[in-house]
Amino acid sequence: MAAMTTVPGYSPSLWVRVCHALPRLDLAMQMRDNVFAPDSWEYQQTLLVLSSVSAVALVVSLLVVLSFLIHYCCCHRGDRGDGSEEEEEDEDGSTGHGYGGKKGRGICCVTWVAVAAVTLCCVAIGVGFYGNSEANDGMYQLTSSLLTANYTLASIDLLIWDSIKGLQQSVSGPLSIMEEMLTGSKSFLVSTRNCRRLSDNVISLLSSVSLARPGWEAGLGNDSGVSGASIIPLTPVPPSVAPTLGPAAGGLLPGPFSPGWAANTLMVNEDYRWLSYVLLLLLDLIVCFFILLGLAKQARWLLILMTVLAWLALFLSWGSLGLETGTVVALSDFCWDPNTFVLNSSNFNTGTSPDVLDYYLTCSRRMKSPFQQLLTQSQRALSNIHTHLSSLERNALTQFPKVEKSLREVQQILNSTEGNFHQLVALLNCRGLNKDYTDSLKGLCYDGMEGLLYLSLYSFLSALAFTAILCSLPGAWRSFPSDSDEYEDSDSESEDPFTSHQARRQTATGSSQRGAMAPFYNYPGAGWTPPFSSAPPLPTPNVSSNGNPGYESLPLTDRQSPPPSYSPSMLTGYGASQSHPNPAHSRNLYSR
Repeated sequence: MAAMTTVPGYSPSLWVRVCHALPRLDLAMQMRDNVFAPDSWEYQQTLLVLSSVSAVALVVSLLVVLSFLIHYCCCHRGDRGDGSEEEEEDEDGSTGHGYGGKKGRGICCVTWVAVAAVTLCCVAIGVGFYGNSEANDGMYQLTSSLLTANYTLASIDLLIWDSIKGLQQSVSGPLSIMEEMLTGSKSFLVSTRNCRRLSDNVISLLSSVSLARPGWEAGLGNDSGVSGASIIPLTPVPPSVAPTLGPAAGGLLPGPFSPGWAANTLMVNEDYRWLSYVLLLLLDLIVCFFILLGLAKQARWLLILMTVLAWLALFLSWGSLGLETGTVVALSDFCWDPNTFVLNSSNFNTGTSPDVLDYYLTCSRRMKSPFQQLLTQSQRALSNIHTHLSSLERNALTQFPKVEKSLREVQQILNSTEGNFHQLVALLNCRGLNKDYTDSLKGLCYDGMEGLLYLSLYSFLSALAFTAILCSLPGAWRSFPSDSDEYEDSDSESEDPFTSHQARRQTATGSSQRGAMAPFYNYPGAGWTPPFSSAPPLPTPNVSSNGNPGYESLPLTDRQSPPPSYSPSMLTGYGASQSHPNPAHSRNLYSR
């Protein structure tokens, strides 16, 4: 394991240490070091091998689902014909809902397995939303720190540019006029020329101050007289819209690292990444919701559609897990020792000396600023210019009053340059840029790393959940009643809604038992007719096959209403009159 350089205010987290300690294998299955080198083909091989673990897991899950599908399609096909009688017996012993027998217990088991898998998927979706938010927060902190650093660098460039332009104007304008006016006095002319020489010296010193500036040669103008000056003027604005070092006119990207350009690129990529994960999470959530709805409604077509979407979600889950694994390992290697990568990377040290980078990355009190000598010489030169101008103001104005206007212009430019110089000294201190660097590392290596780990957990749990769903759903929707079965059940139930399921089965199996119902009226004599009744005698009861008395089936139009009820005293009187009938009385009674 490589030695780690310290960064003030930052230390690798526990997850960074654990992921950094993972063994690395290349395509030839040989051990490799874990130094972050994204441009190396050997390092890319190690990331590819780690990412391919999810592909192996995808193949295993496909084999598991395939074995379950073969079990449902082949093994249960032969059990249907052999177990038809057992199913009928199970239905007879059920409570009427279809879940009391062996088949019902199988349906319940498969359904509950699917519900448990959907619950696990919902838990994974919650973890995924949290991880996506954490990763987005980390990237936001990273881009904000980069934009703040870009604002600082832009302010430094602006101060240098304004100072150099002001000194150039003083050299080409007021100082040249003063030389022409003071040609008659040698001492005054020497002071004026010294001011001009010192101004050129300050311009040269400020032009050598460079912080990760592109390699384009941007001259200060033909009238500057300073060779090799490469100053890129940038107008400082709020960090949210800070200027960026974009491509040159020829379309080439800037050679060194530009914080503004990197921040804008990361923001665009992060927007697409966040949106992609939100869509993936919504897809999983929709699939889980409609699976529960299909199980509750026993909608076979809905479960078949969700099975197809579950296949898509399974592939996406394992694929995202592979990308997240490679990203987590690479990020852990970078966060383990970020200073070493920045110092050794050509994208950062182009146009900037390693001493300057080391000064701003470590910001140690024992280190001196690489710009200290330049700033000290510039400060001395500005002080000398101010001394010469004060001498000219005291002595030359009495003899040459016309010089006062040019002298005031030079003093005004000098005061503005000194103010810019003090701000430049404060911005060139390492504390501001080092704080931005530390904040960017914390956002990337703390929140970003944690978010990626949660997203990896989400992908793993969702892949397991969809594997279980694909194993259980076919058994669930195949156990649902078909449309023809539901139609037959509705026909049988429409005959008599108050008839029990067992009575309907007995009616369907034994049609000869229709008249086995006990008679409503049972009179003491077979040929006995109630008195004063013109109805024909009741039919003689038959003896059915099961020994119960019954009556012949007569049309409803030939049947008479049942006789009225009589009390015992009435029956005694009627019986006596029936044994001794009086024809006259009967005729008179019916003739009324």
